[in-house]
This record gives sequence, C-alpha cells and structure tokens, in this order.
Amino acid sequence: MQTTFVPALSKMLVNRKTSFKDSHPLSDFGPDENLNDNADIDWVNKSWVRGLLRFCAFVSLVSVSLNTPEMFAISIHLMYVTFIFDLIVTFLFSAEMLAKMHIRGIVKGEAPYIKDRWCQFDGFMVLCLWMSLILQVFEMTKIVDMYSYWSIIRFPRPLILIRLFREKLKFQLPKQRINTIFKRSRNQIINVTTFFLFFMCLYGILGVQFFGELRNHCVRNGTNPSNVTKADLMIPDYYCSTNPDYGYHCTSGMVCMQLNLSNVQRGFDGFDEFITSFFTVYEAASQEGWVFLMYRAIDSLYAELAFVYFITLIFILAWLVKNIFIAVIIESFAEIRVQFQQMWGSRGSATDSDSSQVIQCEGNSWKMVLIDENKAKGFAPPFFQKILCSNFFHTFFLLLVFANAITGATLSFKDQASIYNKLDGFYYAEVAFTVLFDLEALFKIWCLGFQGYKKRPFHKFELLLAIGTTLHIIPDLYRGHCTYFQVLRVVRLMKASPMLEDFCFKIFGPGKKLGHLILFTMCLLIIASSISLQLFCNIRDFDKFGRFDQAFMSMFQILTQEGWIEVMHGVIEETMTGGWFLKVLCAIYFILYHQFVTVIVISSFVAVILDNLELDEEIKKLKQLKAREQVTESQQKLPMRLRVFTKFPNHPQMVYLYKIPSDFSMSQVRDSFMRQFSTPEMNLTVDIQEMSEENTTLVKFSPVKLVRQDVVGSKSGGAMEKRSGITLIVRDSAQQKMQVCGSTQLVPTGPKSLLSQQYQLRMDRRSMRGSRPGSLKTRSMGAKENGDIHLGTTTSSILNRTRTPDDYDIKVWQQRKQQAEIKRSQQEEDLRENHPLFDTPLFTVGRESRFRKVCQMIVNAQYNYTLRDPITGKELNSKYKSVHKLSFCSKLLGLVTYLDWVMIMVTILSCISMAFETPKRRIMNTPELQIAEYAFVICMSIEMGLKVLANGFFFTPKGIVKDFGGMLNLFIYAVSVIFLFWMPEEAERDSPAQVFMLLRCLRPLRIFVLVPHMRKVVYELIRGFKEIILVSVLLVVLMFMFAIYGVHVLGGKLHKCNDPSITTKEECRGTFFQKVFVTKMKIPNGTESDAGFYVPRTWSNPYNFNFDNIGSAMLALFEVLSLEGWLEVRDVIIERVGPEHAIYVHVFVFMGYMIGLTLFVGVVIANYSENKGTALLTVDQRRWLDLKGRIKLAQPLHIPPRPDGTSFRAKMYDITQHKKFKAGTVFLILINCALLGVPWKSSDARQTFILGSLSAVCTLLFLCEVVIKMIALTPKGYWTSRRNRFDMLLTFLGIIWIILHFTFNLTGQESDANNVFGVIIIVLRFCTICGKHAALKMLTQTVVMSVLKSFFIITGMFLLILFYAYLGVILFGTVKHGYNLGRQANFGTTPMAIALLFRIVTGEDWNKIMHDCMVAPPFCTIEGNFWESDCGNVTASIVYFFSFYIIITYIVLNLLVAIIMENFSLFYSNEEDALLNYNDIRNFQNTWNIVDVNRKGVIPVRRVKFLLRLLKGRLEVDLEKERLVFKHMCYEMERLHGGMDVSFHDVISMLSYRSVDICKSLQLEELLARQELEYTIEEEVAKQTIRNWLDSCLKRIRAKAPPHQKEHTNLISNLRATNEQPLFTLTEQPSSAAESSEDNRNESPIVRTRKKGMVELQPPNILVQPPPPPSLSPTLRTSPRVEKDRPTLKKRSGRLSSGSNFKGLTVNLSQTSEIKGETLTVSPLQKTFTESVLIGENVSTNIQSWWGDQFSQQQQEHEN
Repeated sequence: MQTTFVPALSKMLVNRKTSFKDSHPLSDFGPDENLNDNADIDWVNKSWVRGLLRFCAFVSLVSVSLNTPEMFAISIHLMYVTFIFDLIVTFLFSAEMLAKMHIRGIVKGEAPYIKDRWCQFDGFMVLCLWMSLILQVFEMTKIVDMYSYWSIIRFPRPLILIRLFREKLKFQLPKQRINTIFKRSRNQIINVTTFFLFFMCLYGILGVQFFGELRNHCVRNGTNPSNVTKADLMIPDYYCSTNPDYGYHCTSGMVCMQLNLSNVQRGFDGFDEFITSFFTVYEAASQEGWVFLMYRAIDSLYAELAFVYFITLIFILAWLVKNIFIAVIIESFAEIRVQFQQMWGSRGSATDSDSSQVIQCEGNSWKMVLIDENKAKGFAPPFFQKILCSNFFHTFFLLLVFANAITGATLSFKDQASIYNKLDGFYYAEVAFTVLFDLEALFKIWCLGFQGYKKRPFHKFELLLAIGTTLHIIPDLYRGHCTYFQVLRVVRLMKASPMLEDFCFKIFGPGKKLGHLILFTMCLLIIASSISLQLFCNIRDFDKFGRFDQAFMSMFQILTQEGWIEVMHGVIEETMTGGWFLKVLCAIYFILYHQFVTVIVISSFVAVILDNLELDEEIKKLKQLKAREQVTESQQKLPMRLRVFTKFPNHPQMVYLYKIPSDFSMSQVRDSFMRQFSTPEMNLTVDIQEMSEENTTLVKFSPVKLVRQDVVGSKSGGAMEKRSGITLIVRDSAQQKMQVCGSTQLVPTGPKSLLSQQYQLRMDRRSMRGSRPGSLKTRSMGAKENGDIHLGTTTSSILNRTRTPDDYDIKVWQQRKQQAEIKRSQQEEDLRENHPLFDTPLFTVGRESRFRKVCQMIVNAQYNYTLRDPITGKELNSKYKSVHKLSFCSKLLGLVTYLDWVMIMVTILSCISMAFETPKRRIMNTPELQIAEYAFVICMSIEMGLKVLANGFFFTPKGIVKDFGGMLNLFIYAVSVIFLFWMPEEAERDSPAQVFMLLRCLRPLRIFVLVPHMRKVVYELIRGFKEIILVSVLLVVLMFMFAIYGVHVLGGKLHKCNDPSITTKEECRGTFFQKVFVTKMKIPNGTESDAGFYVPRTWSNPYNFNFDNIGSAMLALFEVLSLEGWLEVRDVIIERVGPEHAIYVHVFVFMGYMIGLTLFVGVVIANYSENKGTALLTVDQRRWLDLKGRIKLAQPLHIPPRPDGTSFRAKMYDITQHKKFKAGTVFLILINCALLGVPWKSSDARQTFILGSLSAVCTLLFLCEVVIKMIALTPKGYWTSRRNRFDMLLTFLGIIWIILHFTFNLTGQESDANNVFGVIIIVLRFCTICGKHAALKMLTQTVVMSVLKSFFIITGMFLLILFYAYLGVILFGTVKHGYNLGRQANFGTTPMAIALLFRIVTGEDWNKIMHDCMVAPPFCTIEGNFWESDCGNVTASIVYFFSFYIIITYIVLNLLVAIIMENFSLFYSNEEDALLNYNDIRNFQNTWNIVDVNRKGVIPVRRVKFLLRLLKGRLEVDLEKERLVFKHMCYEMERLHGGMDVSFHDVISMLSYRSVDICKSLQLEELLARQELEYTIEEEVAKQTIRNWLDSCLKRIRAKAPPHQKEHTNLISNLRATNEQPLFTLTEQPSSAAESSEDNRNESPIVRTRKKGMVELQPPNILVQPPPPPSLSPTLRTSPRVEKDRPTLKKRSGRLSSGSNFKGLTVNLSQTSEIKGETLTVSPLQKTFTESVLIGENVSTNIQSWWGDQFSQQQQEHEN
C-alpha cells in the first residue's frame, strides 16, 4: 500500500500549482512546464523540447512580422516561405497541446489543461495559428484579398513572444502576499486613472462651452463656404473672429467666414462636442500640439480665456495629475522590489568577486587597494608584473584614451570632397592608437594569463574594443559601423574619476534590474509593433505600418511622444471608410498604448533609478546617527571678515567713575563690567569649558510637568547632584532604547486591537530591560529618606564615568552643538569688548547709539502671528485679533519684516514697470517708465542705507554683504544706479550699454533674497548640484560619443540641393519655384497654381542641424535628447544616407530619454527627499510622518448622529446615509453634466432651451435632496457641514437660474450670459464628485497640498521665467520672423515672451525657435542700435535657450514630481499598514461625532473615557482585558490638558502614539520625549492606584478598630489631608445608588469585582510577607472572606503586574495595613505644616519620600 501511495503522492505534488513553504502558500507565476521538471516520462517536459518550442515561438513572431501585403509585393516567394514555417510551427504547438491534454486531462484531473492559465494561453495561440493558416490559404488562392480587413485575425499572434521569455517569470512568493501587491497596485492605478479621467471630462466640458466649433477662417471675398480651396485661404491660414471686440481680424481683401468642412478636412481635434473635446484634451495633456490649439482659440475668441484654459490644463493634467502615476509606480515598485530581491540581487560594491582590498600606505596617505590573491599569473617576469600594477601604466593609457577622443573630435568636413578622402591624417592617427591599445591588451594577457585576464569584466570590454578597433582600421571598414568601437573607448575615462565611477555604479546598480526593464520595454515595443502591423497593414499606400520596420519606428515614435498625434490622425484618416465606430476604436487603441508607455514604462525607469539611490534600512539608521553628529559639530570659527579684528591689538573701552570720595583715586574700569551694575537684571554666565566636554550634559527639561514636585523642605545635595542624576536617567533611557530596538516593526498578530498590541509590546520590552531608570523600584540610585539622590561616593566619580561606545546620547550631541554656539558667541563678545570698532556700522556709527537703535527698530520690525508664547505657552495679547483669525494671511504677513514687505512690493511694481518696456517703447524716451525707475532706486537706496546703519556693511556680524544673497542685492543696486544715471540713447550689439541692460534684468531675482522661503528653494537646488552635475557629465559623455560617431559616419553626407528634383551638386544651379505652406486642412489646391515664389538653388546642409563638426553634432544631439526635432533628424538621415543609419538615432534616443533624462527626475527627487530630511528615514519613520500629516488634516465630520427610534426623521436619516442614495446623487450629477456635451449658444435657441429644461429638472431633484437631508439632519446639523453648505448654495443658484432661463425664453430674449451662468453652476456641481468619492477626495487633497507646498517653487519658476522674458525682449525683441518665430510667438513684448517661454517649458518646438533667433546676415540687416537691427545672436541664442530649458524643464519641474510623491504617500495609506489608515481615522471621526454633541470640535476631558469606550475596530479598547491601557490614555489626556477641554486632534494624536511601535516609528529626540512621558504617566497612575487602595484599607481599619484604639488612627486624617483630589478618578461613578453603597460596606473585600458601569480596581503587585504580630489587624486576619480571597488577590495582582510594569511599586500589604500603633509619630497638619513622614520598622524609604513630597506640596498650597 505504501508503494502505491508514494508515486501517487509524488505525482500529485508535481502537478500542483500551489505549494507551501514555512506554512505559507506559495504561488508559482512561471510556466506550467516548470512544475514538472522531474517528470521524465513526458516528452513535452524535456529540456530540448522546451528549447525547440521557444525557438518555434521566435520563428512564429518573425513569420507574422513578415506576413504583410507590402512585403509580399517585394517578394512573392516570401508568402510561401512564411506559410511553410507557420505550418511547421502550428503542427509542433498542436502536438504539444494534445500531449499535455493527454497527460493532464482536459477538464478532469489533478491539474486539468483547461483550468491552467498558461495552458489556456497556449491553446489560444494554437487557435490563432490555425486561423492564420486558413486565412493565408484563402489569400494564396485569391479567395480573400490581401488588403482586406480579415488580416486582423493575425493580430494576437505576436503575443507568442511571451513564451520565449516566460521562464524568467519563474519565482515563488506567498500567494496571498503577491495577490495583495497586485491588487493594491491595480487599485491605485485604477483610482489615479479615474482621477485623470475626471479632470479630462472637466476640461472637455469647459472646452465645449468656452470654444465650441472653431470654423472661422480668413478667406477671399466671394468664397463659397462649402467649396473652399487653398487658393481661397490666407497665407498662412489664420483663424479669425467675427466679433470686433476680440480675436484676430482679417486684413483688407479678406473676410472672416465660417467654413462648412468635414472632420476629415478640418482635422480630428477641436471642441465641437464632448467626445471630440475629450479627445483633444488628451492630446493637449500630452504636451504635443497644444500650443497651436491655443493659438487657434486666441484668434477666434477671448485671448485671456484661451490662455488661462490651456495654461491651467497643462499645469494640472500634464504636470500634476499625470505625475501622480509616477508616485503610484514608485510606491508599488518599492514594495515589489522587497519581494523580488532574490531575482535582482542585493547591492554590493564595485569590487570584483575575485579581488579583495587591503590598506596600503602610499606616501603620506593610506588607501584601499586591490590584491589579487586567487588570480592566475601569466608568463611575464615580476618586473613587468610590477609595471602592470603601477599607477604610471594606468595613467598613461587613460591619457592615451583622452588623446584619442580629442583627436577624433577634431575631425570636421568643410566640403564634400573631404568625404571621399578617408585615408588622411586622422586615419593614420587612429592606426597608431589602435596598435598601442592592442599592445596594452596583449601585455595584460601576458602578465595575467588569459584565464586571469578574462576574469574581470572590464578586461573583456577592453578586449572587445581592441578587436573591434582593429577591424575598424581596415580601409574598407573605416568610418563605417565599426566606428562604434572607436568612440566606446571614451567609457574607459570613467576610471579616471572614482566619484563618477561610484555614481554610475550606484545609479545603475545590479544589472539585472535595469536589464530586465530594458528587455521588457523592447519586448513591449516588438509585440506592439507587430500587433499594429497586422491591424493596419491592409491600408494601401500607408507608409506608417506597411512593413515591420515602419511599424516599429511608428510605435517607438509614440513612446517618445514626439509626433504621436500625426501617427494616430493618419491611421484615423485612412480608416474613415470603416465608419465612426472604427475611428473611435483606432483612437482608443493609440491612446491606451500612449498612456501605458508614457506613464507606466517611463515611471518604471524612474522607479528603478530611485530604488538604486535608496539606502538599506540599517544604513539609514547609521547615517541618521552620523548626521546628528555632524550637525553637532557646527563651525566654531568666526567668518574671515570678522576674524580680521583679531589681527589688531586689544583696545577695550574704558570709563571713569565720578561722584566718589576723593580720598583715593580710581583707575579706568571696563565699560562692559560697569554695565552689569547699571541695569536691574544681572545675567550670570557659567563657564562650562572647565568641565569635561565628554561628561558634561546640558539638561533638557521634559515637556510634561511631573506630578511629583520638588520638596521644599527636603535636604538636597545641590543642583549638580540633581543634574547628574537626571543625566544618568536620560542616558540610560537612550542606551536601553538602542539595545532593545531592532530593525523591524514588531506588530503582534491576533484579535487584539492596535492599542493593546502596542502596549503589550512596550511591556515586553521593558520586562527584558528592567524598570524605568529612576523609578521607585530602582535602588542603584538609592533615594534617601530626605529626598537626596544617592550618587555613591562622590559626584565627580559619576561625572568622570567613561562612556561606552554604544551609548548614543542625544543630550551629548545637543550639548556639543550648544557649546559650539556658546564659544562662537563668546568670541563675538570678546571682539565686541576688546575692539571698539567691532560691530560698528561704517566704523562711525556708535554700537549703542540711539540712532542705530532706531534704525534697527525700523529694519527688524516684524508682525508676530503666533498666538502663544513659544517658551511659556501663555496667550499673547494682540490688538489685531481679527487678523489672527486669518491664519494664512497672518503667517504670510509675518513671513518677513515690514521693511522687506515694502521692498517686495516696490520690486514687484518695478518689475511690472519693466514689463511695459519694448524695443519701440524704451525707458530712455518714456517719462512714465523713468519715474518708476527713479522710485525704485530711491526706495532701494533708503533700504540699503537703513540696513547698513543698523547692521553694518561688511565687517559686522549681520552685515548686508555676508553671503551671496547680499552680494546679489548690492550688485542689483549698483547696476540700477549706474543705469539710471547713464540711460544710453545709442547701444550697439555686445556693447557695455547692452550688457548693463541685460544685467538690469536681474531685478526680479531680488525677491529670492528678500523672501526666506525663496532662498531655501535655491539652497535646496544648490545642495543637490553635485549629483546634478554628475548626471550632466554622464549625458555630455553620451552625447560626445554619439557626436564623434555622427561626425565620422554622417559628416559631409547630409548636403543636398534645396530643389528636390536635383540630385547632384553640379546641377544645383539657378532658381526654382518653392511652394509655401498654407494650411494643414485636407482641401484641394484649386484651379490656380500653388502659392510660392522663386528661390535660388543651393547645395547645403539641412536648415536646423548638421554633423560636419563636433560642435554642430553636439548641438543637434542635445535637441534630439530633448525629443524635439529628432524625427526630422531621423527622416533626413534615412533619405540622404540610408535607412540603416536610423538605428543610430533610435539607439541614442532610447539611451538618452529612457535612461539619461530619467536620471534627472530620480536625482532631483532624491535630493529633495534628502533636503527635507526624509531620505534617511526608515519605512516606519516615513509612515509615522505621513500619519501625523493625515491626522493634522483630518477634521470632525460635523454630522449629527442618527435619531433614536423609528421616527420619520430616522427613516430619512437612513435614506441619506445609504450607499444607493449617494450613488444616485452622483449619477444625477453625471446626467446633469452630460447635458453640457454640446455648446449652449443663443444661436441655437431650440436646442439650448431643451437642454436647459432638462437641467432644470435635475436642479429640482437636487432641491429635493437638500430638503431630505435637512429633515434627516435638522437645519442646524445640515449647516454644520461645508459640503452641505456648498450644495445648498449651488441649489439656490440653480433655482435662480431656472427662473431666469424660463423668463428669458418666454419673453423671446436670448442671453448668452444666462447660459454661461447655468453652465458655471453645472460645472461647479460636477466638481463636488471629488468630495463624494474617497479615492478622488484623497487624490484631490494630494494635488491641492502639492500646489500649496510648491507655492514658493512655482513662484520661483515664474520669477525665472520673468527674468528670461526680460532678457528675451532685449536680445531677440527685434529679430526677423522665421518659420516658427511669428505673429503669435515672439519676444516683442514681455507678456508675449512669457507666453513663448511657457511654451518652451513644455518643449513645444523650442529648438526651431532657437534657430530662428540665430538668423544672421545676409538674411537680416545689422544697424547701429541693436533694437533697430533684425538680426539674432548665435552664441546668445544657444546659451539663452540651453540654460533656460535645463534649469526649468530638467530641474525645477522635477521638484513638482518630488512634492507630489511626498503628498501621495501622505494621503494614500495602505490597509495593511501597522499604523492608522483612513478607515481607522474615519471610525474615530464617526465616534467623535457621537460624543461631540455641540459640534465645536472640543469636548470636556471627562468625556474622553466615553469616547474611548465607543471606539470600534482596530482602536477598540476591551475594558475587561485592557483596563490599564484605558487608565493610561485617560490620565494622559487629564495631565496634558489640565482638566480642560480637549480637541479632536488631541485625542487622535494620543491614539496614534499609542497605536504605533514608537521604537521603530519615532526618531530619537521624539522617542526620548515620548518614553519619558509614558513612564511618567505609568508611575502616576500607579501612585493614584496605591493612594486609592490605601485609603480604602485605612477606612476599613478605622471602622473595625476597637473604640480605645481610634485615637491612634489620626493617621487617616493626615493621609486624607495629603491626598490631593486627583485630576483623573480611577473609579467611575456607579450606575446606581445601590451599587455605590456597596463600596462603603464594612464587609467589602479589598479586591473589588467589576460591575456593570464600573471599572474594576485592583491593587498593584503585592508581595505578601509573613505578617507582624496581630495587634492592629485582627479583623483582616480573622475575616473568612478576606482569607478566601487572598489566593485570588495574589493571582490577579500577579497577572496585572506582568503586563503593566508595576514591578517598581513594591508594597507590603501587612506593612500598610497592620501598622503598630506605638511606632507612629504624627505631626498634626492643623498645627504646623512641617514635613510629615511614615516611620516604621518595615516602611519603604521610597514610599516615605513620596509621602513627604505630598505633604510638602500641600503645605505650599496652603501657605499660598
């Protein structure tokens, strides 16, 4: 039986899809055959069969890629070849399918074929193969036409490529975990896509209502609008407006007319109806062609409306919403990366595995060098081995590589004759370099041996270059494709820069990660190209998808987003014969592909780079400690400008004393010394430098006031002993934290709530490390009877105690930082005392003069917007309390001083004045502009004078020229003054006058200096400039290599005659007729000849680029790198050189765009995180910061609770809170917004009336909704919600609109204003959907907070654009118009320049505008004054456009991505997070809504206990099992808020601290403060428990004592007198009087059992010791009930102690209840309030001191 069972079991396990490992189900996502590796009985599972089938999959892909009519037209034999291969492949895959069905079973069995997903995929591929074979048979027999739509049947066949790579998907993970990751990522992407679609719908609706059908064109008079030709249009074609108040108006001889053209003729973009508008909005959001849509709208309608619409569309959709996808992909990738780490490998060093490193001394320095212990040695003698290892050898060949690169870069082509002369000096130089590098490779092989040589990957790379360059010097192969090997030598220069080499290794990391992503991208492109090929190859004479290479280039073009709209429009135009449905399907196909590749794929590259920049969790913790140490080591030296005074001898200021007796003479006394006695306050400074820096600690007081106060009458050893004791407590706390806390979040699993889990975790940790340092149990410190701290022998022994290496004390770091600041301040004080001229403005103004103080008062006057004193916490009295209510305005007002605010406004006004300057309206001849300039200079002169007199110029601590901002400020002032007095009337090009005018444009940047937050933005950018420079160097090296290749291969070959009919240079003479571009519309040319003019023939390069020299090639490649104009470069190279050279452009674009440009995104995001302090935070710490941010933004719901009973109101309440009611409301909003799908215009009154009437019905339904909610919530409760108020306002406005709508219609009046009013109401109601959907609300908050947090970044970007706009007006304001620089895009005025620069930010044809600004003679005219010349400037144009594009597009815009990522993690919480998620916060909001009956956001502190009882879910507190947690939370609220009201955020903040593992989530400073607070609360709760328990015990003693012993029980009165009324009563009020009376019964036991409505009270951990003689406790000893309850008491108290850390409160029951009467000495409280103590033979000294503290505190309160 066992023999039969084992094979069956083995077969079952082999065929199972799910396995188990470590009790977790594992899911195998690999191919099904991998499950049967051990099954040798099946031939389909053999390795060679699998390899054959993978090869067949590749053959099938090649076959289907060749199966197109255009390929068959090239070679008819190709049809039969593909048929034969398809037949063979189909038979093999069919055989595999039948064999698997036989083995596994079709439907039944352990792993049936039909139920396996991979088998389903294979079966579907086999079906597609058979259908493709049948179709090809019909095509070969001419039954079906080759260009028929039946070829669509083949489009799934390219998916068979998945079989080639699906073995790489072989990995095993917990099935539940992998499903959770995929589900979460899918949900996030769906939510973000929904959010994106919401904004697209919003802008689609606005586009329909704002613009509508834009069909007005300038045509000749008498043109038939239904039969228009190109001859009838204006050259170029312009849109126009028939309204004289706005838009463009046609010139004389032309008329503005609405043309009746079809969609094919007009184009497929516009705002005719919602579908077309939605389609157009997506095109504009891709930043492709949006500017021409804006120009069209500007010419047809209001320019301001069009500008605002498109600018906000780009900002919201393209820059904000679409970047949320990057945040989603990065977050999902980070989670998946942890699970897939075994696939990609861990981070390691760049050192080879066969090498080790040792420390070796080289001169005066030590460095790590490689030692090759296990490498095979060659045959070379040791002398040559030493040469190989020398630095000279490596340096020599690095210089040789550099010389080779420079030599290759100096090649240039001035004429076409040099193209054919290959064997020139450069060839022989290359031969020499190649020989030397070949000798290097041979020498290394000789020294290391071939086996040792090939072990290092870099040696393999060198050997490949040596072989390739050797082939390259063959004359026939020279300057061909082998040139790649020559230019790749530049990569070896990376070895010359270890920093660059380390950065490259850090960025690219393990090759598997980036390699897998590149492989995935290439497979995606191949599959998408082949699918598109089969979908659109039936279109005749269509050059986009006729062959596979054309399809690949088209899909790659869509990936880069350059010209992708042309591809889509071309396909739609060619498929118009199939009807509108096919047109829509084609548009959806391309949009989905574009969205996937531009969002998912590109974001994945950013995610990989960010993941490589991410540090491991343990390294983060170490770097956190290192960062704190570096912060403490602040610079103690003064700046050089202040240290100058130390070079001069000391001359302290002396004073004489007058009006003293003349019996003795007084010498001069230092003024600083006497000043101490002239003021009532005396500041005594303690010199701590004499103490040991290692052992001195500055005490940072706890933010929580302890319950136990200092005893006034107690004896103490002094302040030093107390300070040392507190220091030891804090030090031990920090040390224990570092020892106990691990590296992972410890979250217990089970049915307990988060609060109980974290409390149990805290208790477990404390049980491992003992009691709290300084607690009552700790006896090492030895608290004496009089309250002294026992410090051992002497205080110095503790102060000099040696610190351990693991003792990371934050106090020590803070002390060092404070000491450095004190030393720096002391140096300044010494200089101020010993040098009279120190801190003296201009060496003339007195340091303490009244004039200077007045200036300082003016300069430093600033609004204080804080409502409370940051030190004392007291509320400040303000005369402007109304301003305080506006928190944002008050903070904005207090941002800078009043003087700076005045200068900010003056600077803004001056910038506005500069915006009115034009080349024709110059400041030199405009008095109004001169007045503004004078006003600015006068105001800035006053400001500079006040600041110099108040703070000094340079040699003062606060001098105005103390940093770069001060120098920039002074430079702007100097330029303004010089220009004001100069104002040249004549200014030539590149003259000093023009330079001063350019420098004057720096004025907007002065706002960066005045606003601190703006300076911070610049500082953050500069701090990360090192990485940005490294990325720039990598891209420059990449461009340099490809530029050398382009010069060698393409140089001089791009020359061609501008007449397309001429092919040779000899024939390129004379003139020819050049056609001009008229319009993009597909209309006939007309009967007349085409528009154009005669131009001379020239033999030249293309207009915008060439590869004749290294400079031109670098310029062309930079434009290609920006993805602008690369299609023109590719098409020209294909046309003039050959199609095989298109690979060169595609490879460069892929490397530069997919890898290079994403580096900027990753580096900027990483630098932003580092500057924000989040780069070194662990995952748990980041989650904690996000949680605090979510809690800060959470607000009470302000919704009344459900009415009790089954009344009508209760039913209405249930209806309004039902999901169907809310869904119905959203559906009604969508229906109402759908009515805006067509324009509401007065010209179509009937249609507008019908749509308006339907909208009126919807408004009435919304009114019903308002009424129902007001009934359910009451009017007061309805009004408390802002969302309800907004809905009510919209409904009220809707009712007004209904009245106006029907009134105008009945009177026969048409009003566009009324229609606009109704549209605005509907659009605003559409926006309310974001508040009704949780995901949309979260993402809306992400976008809004991103805009608010990036306010200064956006402002800074606008200031930079304004600065460049001023420069553009001066440099290119008069440049002659060209192909792209024209009427709508120019630098004529500052507003036009700003609009053009915003277009350049989006990359819309920026390179073409740059080339238009390079126009030079003879195509322009140079005049004397530069503003009278129409020529450009080549150098200025390159510097201007390059710097602007890099700074704004590559750096500043990527900061928005970083901010969006930060806010996305803030608002989007995971349900599986150990911290509070949105469901928990929502649960708390609902519970708070029940308790807060007044809806004020605050409740009395006594209601907190009821709030905590009502909490459900993960925040639920079980009073039976978690009573102590409940006590601690209630007491924390009582203690922190002093018995006053607590707010919504106070309670939820307390719950957040209690629900997390503080050791993992909190940083060290916050952790220490929180631990101290929790320790204090626990001890105070324990003391309150003991106090109440002792009180109950003593009451029973007095009640049961004989009458003659009651006089000895006056201790009870004293104890009661000392027991203060506690802020938090541990016992709740009983539910009835009967229950309350039970507490006073004499026979009640010590242990109280919890009843309904009561909290059970138990004493803390009681150590029962042998009782003393029973003189005072006969009742307790003889009571049978007490004796019966003693085991229960011991058991329950022990359980309470184990989980509640009550070990530090050891009290003997007998010692507290059986006190000998003759040993009690009591001082009555009524007589004297002296220190009272408990004296007994077994009384604990800790309790004694504590009671003494209580008596002393009572004494103080009584005396006061």
